[in-house]
Amino acid sequence: MTTAERQRSAQELIRPQLPAELTKRDGCPFDPASGLTELSGRGQIHRIEHNGETVWLVTGHDEARAVLAEPKMSSDRINSPRARALISPELHAELFPPERRAGSFIFMDAPEHTRYRRLLTGQFTVRRMRDLTPRVHEIVTTQLDAMIEKGPPADLVHDFALPVPSLVICELLGVDYGDRDEFQRRTSKLLSLTTTIEEQIKVNADLRLFMQSLVREKQKNPGDDLLSGLVRDTDLNEDELTGIANLLLIAGHETTANMLGLGTFALLEHPDQFAKLREHPELVENAVEELLRYLSIISMGVARHAKEDVTIGGATIRAGETVVVSVPAVNRDETQYDDPHALRVDRPRGHHVAFGHGIHQCLGQQLARVEMAVGYTELLRRLPTLKLAVPADEVPLRTDMSIYGVHKLPVTW
Repeated sequence: MTTAERQRSAQELIRPQLPAELTKRDGCPFDPASGLTELSGRGQIHRIEHNGETVWLVTGHDEARAVLAEPKMSSDRINSPRARALISPELHAELFPPERRAGSFIFMDAPEHTRYRRLLTGQFTVRRMRDLTPRVHEIVTTQLDAMIEKGPPADLVHDFALPVPSLVICELLGVDYGDRDEFQRRTSKLLSLTTTIEEQIKVNADLRLFMQSLVREKQKNPGDDLLSGLVRDTDLNEDELTGIANLLLIAGHETTANMLGLGTFALLEHPDQFAKLREHPELVENAVEELLRYLSIISMGVARHAKEDVTIGGATIRAGETVVVSVPAVNRDETQYDDPHALRVDRPRGHHVAFGHGIHQCLGQQLARVEMAVGYTELLRRLPTLKLAVPADEVPLRTDMSIYGVHKLPVTW
Protein backbone atom coordinates (compact mmCIF):
# COMPACT_ATOMS: atom_id res chain seq x y z
CA MET A 1 0.00 0.00 0.00
CA THR A 2 1.37 3.41 -0.97
CA THR A 3 1.68 6.30 1.49
CA ALA A 4 -1.28 8.03 -0.18
CA GLU A 5 -3.39 4.88 0.10
CA ARG A 6 -2.43 4.47 3.76
CA GLN A 7 -3.41 8.07 4.46
CA ARG A 8 -6.73 7.84 2.64
CA SER A 9 -7.64 4.54 4.31
CA ALA A 10 -6.84 5.77 7.80
CA GLN A 11 -8.66 9.08 7.35
CA GLU A 12 -11.76 7.36 5.97
CA LEU A 13 -11.71 4.92 8.87
CA ILE A 14 -11.56 7.78 11.38
CA ARG A 15 -14.30 9.85 9.73
CA PRO A 16 -16.68 8.42 7.07
CA GLN A 17 -16.67 10.51 3.92
CA LEU A 18 -19.68 12.60 2.94
CA PRO A 19 -20.15 14.93 -0.06
CA ALA A 20 -18.60 18.36 0.47
CA GLU A 21 -21.95 20.10 0.13
CA LEU A 22 -23.06 18.39 3.34
CA THR A 23 -20.00 19.25 5.38
CA LYS A 24 -18.37 22.45 4.08
CA ARG A 25 -19.66 25.58 5.80
CA ASP A 26 -20.46 28.06 3.09
CA GLY A 27 -22.21 30.95 4.82
CA CYS A 28 -22.60 32.11 8.40
CA PRO A 29 -19.74 30.60 10.47
CA PHE A 30 -22.25 29.34 13.06
CA ASP A 31 -24.56 27.54 10.61
CA PRO A 32 -24.25 24.05 9.11
CA ALA A 33 -23.51 23.65 5.41
CA SER A 34 -26.42 24.94 3.32
CA GLY A 35 -26.63 21.56 1.57
CA LEU A 36 -27.09 19.84 4.94
CA THR A 37 -29.85 22.26 5.95
CA GLU A 38 -31.60 21.69 2.62
CA LEU A 39 -31.31 17.91 3.01
CA SER A 40 -32.70 18.08 6.55
CA GLY A 41 -35.83 19.72 5.21
CA ARG A 42 -36.53 16.62 3.07
CA GLY A 43 -36.61 14.07 5.87
CA GLN A 44 -35.02 12.64 8.98
CA ILE A 45 -32.74 9.90 7.66
CA HIS A 46 -31.02 9.74 4.29
CA ARG A 47 -29.20 7.10 2.28
CA ILE A 48 -26.06 8.70 0.82
CA GLU A 49 -23.99 7.03 -1.89
CA HIS A 50 -20.50 8.54 -2.00
CA ASN A 51 -17.23 7.17 -3.38
CA GLY A 52 -18.82 3.75 -3.83
CA GLU A 53 -19.95 3.48 -0.21
CA THR A 54 -23.37 3.65 1.43
CA VAL A 55 -23.63 5.94 4.46
CA TRP A 56 -26.87 6.63 6.30
CA LEU A 57 -27.04 10.26 7.44
CA VAL A 58 -29.37 11.02 10.33
CA THR A 59 -30.66 14.60 10.58
CA GLY A 60 -33.78 14.06 12.73
CA HIS A 61 -33.75 14.45 16.51
CA ASP A 62 -35.82 11.38 17.44
CA GLU A 63 -33.99 9.21 14.91
CA ALA A 64 -30.62 10.36 16.25
CA ARG A 65 -31.52 9.45 19.82
CA ALA A 66 -32.79 6.08 18.58
CA VAL A 67 -29.47 5.37 16.80
CA LEU A 68 -27.37 6.43 19.77
CA ALA A 69 -29.42 4.33 22.20
CA GLU A 70 -29.66 1.23 19.97
CA PRO A 71 -27.56 -1.75 21.21
CA LYS A 72 -27.41 -3.08 17.64
CA MET A 73 -25.42 0.02 16.67
CA SER A 74 -21.71 -0.37 17.39
CA SER A 75 -19.19 2.31 18.38
CA ASP A 76 -16.25 0.00 17.62
CA ARG A 77 -14.96 1.66 14.45
CA ILE A 78 -11.63 -0.10 14.82
CA ASN A 79 -13.01 -3.60 14.34
CA SER A 80 -15.95 -2.74 12.10
CA PRO A 81 -16.47 -4.46 8.73
CA ARG A 82 -15.68 -1.10 7.14
CA ALA A 83 -12.34 -0.89 8.94
CA ARG A 84 -11.38 -4.40 7.87
CA ALA A 85 -12.29 -3.59 4.27
CA LEU A 86 -10.43 -0.27 4.20
CA ILE A 87 -7.06 -1.29 5.62
CA SER A 88 -4.82 -4.31 5.49
CA PRO A 89 -4.26 -6.52 8.54
CA GLU A 90 -0.67 -5.22 8.70
CA LEU A 91 -1.70 -1.56 8.79
CA HIS A 92 -4.53 -2.38 11.22
CA ALA A 93 -2.02 -3.95 13.61
CA GLU A 94 0.31 -0.95 13.24
CA LEU A 95 -2.43 1.60 13.85
CA PHE A 96 -4.25 -0.18 16.66
CA PRO A 97 -1.94 -2.35 18.79
CA PRO A 98 -3.58 -3.75 21.96
CA GLU A 99 -1.77 -1.32 24.25
CA ARG A 100 -3.16 1.65 22.30
CA ARG A 101 -6.71 0.35 22.35
CA ALA A 102 -6.65 -0.30 26.10
CA GLY A 103 -8.86 2.15 27.96
CA SER A 104 -10.29 3.80 24.80
CA PHE A 105 -13.82 3.06 25.93
CA ILE A 106 -15.54 5.52 23.56
CA PHE A 107 -14.71 3.05 20.76
CA MET A 108 -16.02 0.03 22.65
CA ASP A 109 -19.36 -1.73 23.06
CA ALA A 110 -20.77 -3.60 26.03
CA PRO A 111 -19.54 -5.44 28.03
CA GLU A 112 -16.07 -3.84 27.60
CA HIS A 113 -17.50 -0.34 27.61
CA THR A 114 -19.74 -1.08 30.61
CA ARG A 115 -16.78 -2.01 32.77
CA TYR A 116 -14.84 1.19 32.07
CA ARG A 117 -17.91 3.42 32.26
CA ARG A 118 -18.89 2.03 35.65
CA LEU A 119 -15.42 2.70 37.06
CA LEU A 120 -15.45 6.29 35.81
CA THR A 121 -19.03 7.33 36.49
CA GLY A 122 -18.38 7.74 40.20
CA GLN A 123 -15.59 10.20 39.42
CA PHE A 124 -17.86 12.50 37.38
CA THR A 125 -20.91 12.98 39.60
CA VAL A 126 -22.97 16.17 39.33
CA ARG A 127 -22.17 16.90 42.98
CA ARG A 128 -18.41 16.59 42.47
CA MET A 129 -18.50 18.82 39.42
CA ARG A 130 -20.58 21.42 41.29
CA ASP A 131 -18.12 21.26 44.18
CA LEU A 132 -15.42 22.31 41.69
CA THR A 133 -17.26 25.55 40.90
CA PRO A 134 -15.28 27.77 43.34
CA ARG A 135 -11.98 26.54 41.87
CA VAL A 136 -13.27 27.02 38.31
CA HIS A 137 -14.30 30.56 39.29
CA GLU A 138 -10.81 31.21 40.66
CA ILE A 139 -9.16 29.95 37.47
CA VAL A 140 -11.50 32.02 35.27
CA THR A 141 -10.94 35.25 37.21
CA THR A 142 -7.17 34.72 37.31
CA GLN A 143 -7.05 34.35 33.52
CA LEU A 144 -9.23 37.42 33.05
CA ASP A 145 -7.08 39.42 35.47
CA ALA A 146 -3.98 38.58 33.42
CA MET A 147 -5.69 39.37 30.12
CA ILE A 148 -7.03 42.71 31.39
CA GLU A 149 -3.70 43.69 32.92
CA LYS A 150 -1.93 43.00 29.61
CA GLY A 151 -4.50 45.20 27.93
CA PRO A 152 -6.24 45.05 24.57
CA PRO A 153 -6.13 43.73 21.97
CA ALA A 154 -6.05 40.10 23.05
CA ASP A 155 -6.55 36.68 21.52
CA LEU A 156 -9.41 35.28 23.56
CA VAL A 157 -8.51 31.71 22.56
CA HIS A 158 -4.88 31.91 23.70
CA ASP A 159 -5.52 34.08 26.75
CA PHE A 160 -8.79 32.64 28.05
CA ALA A 161 -10.72 29.94 26.18
CA LEU A 162 -7.87 27.43 26.01
CA PRO A 163 -6.12 27.90 29.39
CA VAL A 164 -9.30 27.75 31.51
CA PRO A 165 -10.39 24.15 30.66
CA SER A 166 -6.75 23.07 30.36
CA LEU A 167 -6.05 24.20 33.92
CA VAL A 168 -9.22 22.55 35.20
CA ILE A 169 -8.59 19.16 33.57
CA CYS A 170 -4.93 19.23 34.58
CA GLU A 171 -5.91 19.73 38.21
CA LEU A 172 -8.63 17.11 38.03
CA LEU A 173 -6.29 14.48 36.56
CA GLY A 174 -3.18 15.55 38.47
CA VAL A 175 -1.21 16.62 35.37
CA ASP A 176 1.45 19.30 35.76
CA TYR A 177 0.08 22.40 34.03
CA GLY A 178 3.63 23.21 32.96
CA ASP A 179 3.28 20.35 30.46
CA ARG A 180 0.25 21.95 28.79
CA ASP A 181 2.10 23.24 25.71
CA GLU A 182 3.30 19.73 24.97
CA PHE A 183 -0.06 17.97 25.18
CA GLN A 184 -1.95 20.84 23.51
CA ARG A 185 0.41 20.78 20.53
CA ARG A 186 0.11 17.02 20.18
CA THR A 187 -3.66 17.06 20.63
CA SER A 188 -3.93 19.67 17.88
CA LYS A 189 -1.97 17.37 15.57
CA LEU A 190 -4.29 14.45 16.31
CA LEU A 191 -7.41 16.50 15.60
CA SER A 192 -6.12 18.08 12.40
CA LEU A 193 -7.70 16.80 9.19
CA THR A 194 -4.37 17.26 7.40
CA THR A 195 -2.17 15.16 9.72
CA THR A 196 -0.58 12.25 7.86
CA ILE A 197 -0.91 8.68 9.06
CA GLU A 198 2.80 8.58 9.93
CA GLU A 199 2.36 11.70 12.07
CA GLN A 200 -0.71 10.18 13.73
CA ILE A 201 1.25 7.10 14.73
CA LYS A 202 4.14 9.16 16.12
CA VAL A 203 1.95 11.62 18.03
CA ASN A 204 -0.06 8.79 19.56
CA ALA A 205 3.12 7.07 20.67
CA ASP A 206 4.49 10.30 22.18
CA LEU A 207 1.25 10.98 24.04
CA ARG A 208 1.24 7.47 25.43
CA LEU A 209 4.78 7.83 26.73
CA PHE A 210 3.91 11.19 28.30
CA MET A 211 0.87 9.83 30.12
CA GLN A 212 2.49 6.50 30.97
CA SER A 213 5.17 8.31 32.96
CA LEU A 214 2.46 10.17 34.89
CA VAL A 215 0.58 6.94 35.62
CA ARG A 216 3.75 5.36 36.98
CA GLU A 217 4.32 8.40 39.21
CA LYS A 218 0.75 8.11 40.56
CA GLN A 219 1.33 4.42 41.26
CA LYS A 220 4.33 5.35 43.41
CA ASN A 221 2.96 8.55 44.97
CA PRO A 222 -0.83 8.80 44.65
CA GLY A 223 -2.54 12.10 45.47
CA ASP A 224 -6.18 13.15 45.74
CA ASP A 225 -6.71 13.66 42.01
CA LEU A 226 -8.92 11.57 39.73
CA LEU A 227 -6.08 9.59 38.16
CA SER A 228 -4.69 8.68 41.58
CA GLY A 229 -8.17 7.51 42.55
CA LEU A 230 -8.29 5.21 39.55
CA VAL A 231 -4.82 3.87 40.39
CA ARG A 232 -5.75 3.30 44.02
CA ASP A 233 -9.35 2.11 43.82
CA THR A 234 -9.58 0.02 40.63
CA ASP A 235 -7.96 -3.03 39.05
CA LEU A 236 -7.09 -1.18 35.84
CA ASN A 237 -3.66 -2.08 34.47
CA GLU A 238 -1.05 0.43 33.32
CA ASP A 239 -2.10 0.38 29.66
CA GLU A 240 -5.75 0.93 30.60
CA LEU A 241 -4.92 3.79 32.97
CA THR A 242 -2.73 5.40 30.30
CA GLY A 243 -5.44 5.14 27.64
CA ILE A 244 -8.18 6.50 29.90
CA ALA A 245 -6.01 9.39 31.10
CA ASN A 246 -5.10 10.36 27.53
CA LEU A 247 -8.74 10.26 26.47
CA LEU A 248 -9.90 12.39 29.40
CA LEU A 249 -7.08 14.90 28.97
CA ILE A 250 -7.79 15.45 25.26
CA ALA A 251 -11.58 15.52 25.59
CA GLY A 252 -11.45 17.62 28.75
CA HIS A 253 -9.81 20.68 27.24
CA GLU A 254 -10.44 20.65 23.47
CA THR A 255 -14.23 20.63 23.42
CA THR A 256 -14.81 23.19 26.19
CA ALA A 257 -12.08 25.49 24.87
CA ASN A 258 -13.74 25.58 21.46
CA MET A 259 -17.17 26.19 22.99
CA LEU A 260 -15.80 29.15 24.98
CA GLY A 261 -14.09 30.63 21.92
CA LEU A 262 -16.80 30.01 19.33
CA GLY A 263 -19.57 30.79 21.83
CA THR A 264 -18.08 34.20 22.58
CA PHE A 265 -17.75 34.86 18.84
CA ALA A 266 -21.42 33.97 18.38
CA LEU A 267 -22.51 36.28 21.21
CA LEU A 268 -20.46 39.16 19.81
CA GLU A 269 -22.08 38.64 16.42
CA HIS A 270 -25.53 38.65 18.07
CA PRO A 271 -25.33 41.89 20.09
CA ASP A 272 -28.97 41.70 21.20
CA GLN A 273 -28.29 38.30 22.79
CA PHE A 274 -24.98 39.52 24.22
CA ALA A 275 -26.81 42.45 25.86
CA LYS A 276 -29.65 40.27 27.15
CA LEU A 277 -27.22 37.85 28.80
CA ARG A 278 -25.14 40.69 30.25
CA GLU A 279 -28.25 42.33 31.72
CA HIS A 280 -29.75 39.03 32.92
CA PRO A 281 -26.87 36.82 34.12
CA GLU A 282 -29.41 34.45 35.64
CA LEU A 283 -30.00 33.25 32.07
CA VAL A 284 -26.48 31.83 31.80
CA GLU A 285 -27.44 28.17 32.21
CA ASN A 286 -30.07 28.52 29.46
CA ALA A 287 -27.49 30.34 27.34
CA VAL A 288 -24.97 27.51 27.76
CA GLU A 289 -27.50 24.93 26.56
CA GLU A 290 -28.55 27.16 23.68
CA LEU A 291 -24.96 27.72 22.54
CA LEU A 292 -24.28 23.99 22.73
CA ARG A 293 -27.33 23.39 20.54
CA TYR A 294 -26.79 26.28 18.15
CA LEU A 295 -23.06 25.74 17.52
CA SER A 296 -22.68 21.93 17.63
CA ILE A 297 -18.87 21.84 17.47
CA ILE A 298 -18.86 18.06 16.81
CA SER A 299 -19.61 19.06 13.25
CA MET A 300 -18.25 15.93 11.54
CA GLY A 301 -20.98 13.87 13.17
CA VAL A 302 -21.01 10.74 15.32
CA ALA A 303 -20.44 7.45 13.50
CA ARG A 304 -21.88 4.01 14.24
CA HIS A 305 -22.17 0.78 12.27
CA ALA A 306 -24.96 -1.76 12.40
CA LYS A 307 -24.03 -5.10 13.97
CA GLU A 308 -27.19 -6.59 12.48
CA ASP A 309 -30.15 -5.34 10.46
CA VAL A 310 -32.03 -2.61 12.31
CA THR A 311 -34.91 -0.27 11.44
CA ILE A 312 -34.61 3.41 12.36
CA GLY A 313 -37.17 6.00 11.33
CA GLY A 314 -38.71 3.61 8.83
CA ALA A 315 -35.37 2.91 7.11
CA THR A 316 -33.79 -0.55 7.22
CA ILE A 317 -30.07 -0.32 7.87
CA ARG A 318 -28.24 -3.52 6.92
CA ALA A 319 -25.60 -5.20 9.03
CA GLY A 320 -22.20 -3.61 8.44
CA GLU A 321 -23.55 -0.33 7.06
CA THR A 322 -22.32 2.97 8.47
CA VAL A 323 -24.59 5.52 10.12
CA VAL A 324 -23.55 9.11 10.81
CA VAL A 325 -25.57 11.23 13.22
CA SER A 326 -25.22 14.81 11.98
CA VAL A 327 -25.13 16.72 15.27
CA PRO A 328 -25.48 20.21 13.68
CA ALA A 329 -28.56 19.12 11.74
CA VAL A 330 -30.14 17.20 14.62
CA ASN A 331 -29.73 20.16 16.98
CA ARG A 332 -31.64 22.35 14.51
CA ASP A 333 -34.49 19.93 13.82
CA GLU A 334 -37.55 22.08 13.12
CA THR A 335 -39.84 19.48 14.69
CA GLN A 336 -38.08 20.00 18.03
CA TYR A 337 -37.21 23.69 18.12
CA ASP A 338 -39.11 26.84 17.27
CA ASP A 339 -37.06 28.96 14.87
CA PRO A 340 -34.07 26.57 15.23
CA HIS A 341 -31.62 28.68 13.24
CA ALA A 342 -31.94 31.60 15.67
CA LEU A 343 -29.70 32.06 18.71
CA ARG A 344 -31.87 32.82 21.74
CA VAL A 345 -30.15 32.81 25.13
CA ASP A 346 -33.51 32.63 26.91
CA ARG A 347 -34.69 29.58 24.95
CA PRO A 348 -36.07 26.92 27.33
CA ARG A 349 -33.70 23.98 27.71
CA GLY A 350 -34.30 21.20 25.22
CA HIS A 351 -32.89 17.73 24.60
CA HIS A 352 -29.99 18.56 22.28
CA VAL A 353 -27.40 15.92 21.43
CA ALA A 354 -24.28 18.08 21.76
CA PHE A 355 -23.11 15.68 24.48
CA GLY A 356 -24.40 12.61 22.67
CA HIS A 357 -27.06 10.26 24.01
CA GLY A 358 -27.27 6.75 25.40
CA ILE A 359 -24.46 4.81 27.01
CA HIS A 360 -21.78 6.94 25.32
CA GLN A 361 -23.15 10.27 26.51
CA CYS A 362 -20.26 12.54 27.53
CA LEU A 363 -18.95 11.75 31.02
CA GLY A 364 -17.63 15.25 31.57
CA GLN A 365 -20.72 17.16 30.49
CA GLN A 366 -21.45 18.57 33.97
CA LEU A 367 -17.90 19.87 34.30
CA ALA A 368 -18.12 21.45 30.86
CA ARG A 369 -21.39 23.16 31.84
CA VAL A 370 -19.80 24.58 34.99
CA GLU A 371 -16.78 25.89 33.05
CA MET A 372 -18.95 27.52 30.40
CA ALA A 373 -21.43 29.03 32.86
CA VAL A 374 -18.69 30.56 34.99
CA GLY A 375 -16.62 31.54 31.95
CA TYR A 376 -19.39 33.39 30.10
CA THR A 377 -20.71 35.02 33.28
CA GLU A 378 -17.36 36.48 34.32
CA LEU A 379 -16.34 37.41 30.79
CA LEU A 380 -19.49 39.50 30.28
CA ARG A 381 -19.37 40.95 33.80
CA ARG A 382 -15.72 41.98 33.67
CA LEU A 383 -15.63 43.06 30.02
CA PRO A 384 -19.07 44.53 29.20
CA THR A 385 -17.64 46.45 26.22
CA LEU A 386 -15.99 43.40 24.68
CA LYS A 387 -15.96 43.44 20.88
CA LEU A 388 -14.06 41.96 17.93
CA ALA A 389 -10.74 43.59 17.09
CA VAL A 390 -10.98 42.51 13.44
CA PRO A 391 -13.84 42.14 10.94
CA ALA A 392 -15.82 38.95 11.56
CA ASP A 393 -14.76 37.45 8.22
CA GLU A 394 -11.11 37.67 9.31
CA VAL A 395 -11.59 35.38 12.33
CA PRO A 396 -9.82 32.10 11.43
CA LEU A 397 -12.24 29.18 11.63
CA ARG A 398 -11.26 25.60 12.52
CA THR A 399 -12.55 24.12 9.26
CA ASP A 400 -9.37 22.03 9.11
CA MET A 401 -10.04 20.29 12.44
CA SER A 402 -12.38 17.50 13.52
CA ILE A 403 -13.68 19.74 16.35
CA TYR A 404 -15.04 23.02 15.03
CA GLY A 405 -14.31 26.43 16.54
CA VAL A 406 -11.95 29.34 16.00
CA HIS A 407 -8.17 29.17 15.92
CA LYS A 408 -7.99 32.73 17.24
CA LEU A 409 -10.48 35.34 18.41
CA PRO A 410 -8.93 38.85 18.35
CA VAL A 411 -10.89 41.06 20.77
CA THR A 412 -10.69 44.47 22.37
CA TRP A 413 -12.68 46.36 25.01
